[in-house]
Amino acid sequence: MKFITWNIQWARGIDLAVDPARIARTASKLADFDVLCLQEVAVNFPTLPGSRGEDQVSDLSRALPGYSVHYGAAVDVNDGKGGRSLFGNLIFSRLPVVQVLRHLLPRPADPSVQSMQRIAVEAIIAAPWGRYESLRRIWSFMRRGNARRKSGRCVHCTRRRVATLPYRTMLTMRQRAPVRVLPRPASAILAGDFNFTQKDPEYQFTLQSFGTGNTPAFVDSWTIAHPGKPHAPTAGIFENSWTKKPICCDFVFVTEDLLPRVRSATVDALTQASDHQPVLVEFGT
Repeated sequence: MKFITWNIQWARGIDLAVDPARIARTASKLADFDVLCLQEVAVNFPTLPGSRGEDQVSDLSRALPGYSVHYGAAVDVNDGKGGRSLFGNLIFSRLPVVQVLRHLLPRPADPSVQSMQRIAVEAIIAAPWGRYESLRRIWSFMRRGNARRKSGRCVHCTRRRVATLPYRTMLTMRQRAPVRVLPRPASAILAGDFNFTQKDPEYQFTLQSFGTGNTPAFVDSWTIAHPGKPHAPTAGIFENSWTKKPICCDFVFVTEDLLPRVRSATVDALTQASDHQPVLVEFGT
């Protein structure tokens, strides 16, 4: 299973041009992926720099046929013209998607604190090795500075929700949708732009044990594929980036039971289609 996560900055590249088709071409060139998780995907948001108000969900879907499409809007506001402007996360999957859940993440109530609403999109996907695996993706938008404190709250919220998941729930076929109980195992992939680095306390907090035998802890897939080697930077490589120095703030965490399946982890350091670099992790069956 080939898995890509990428903060696409509403498809705005280092050249400041907004081009959803370029995002699709870059991801497809990186790998014949099975699952693609994108952060900062906009619909009808012409006020974003460089944007013409594209429906980027539709644009990307047309450019990537053969995948199911699952969008979660963190921001949903009136555009003043009778429509809605949306901003959030998008999952493409070539594998069967059993269920999709959308979790709004904490936001400071203090209006003096710069922030925006963020969301985690959780997709229960039938993995190729024959079990249901929960693929979760968290999105952190805010820049450095206050970003770490806000990202810490989001990680704490996500960990709390993960810890409450049953390890395996039997599918009760006699119940009718939408009350039917669906499988939601503890095995998980947690990926996205976290707005912290491996040197920050939030990174270590993400890796902490849940204190329960039914919920395996998260491990950074890069450390499994590249033991003892520093993370490749995922932001700050080129000009016009939001950070002035190269850092790694995009991660793919996996639960301990998935460690034997991690085959490789790579960062595309060449593309300039966004101010972040895409991360590819390949899992064996």
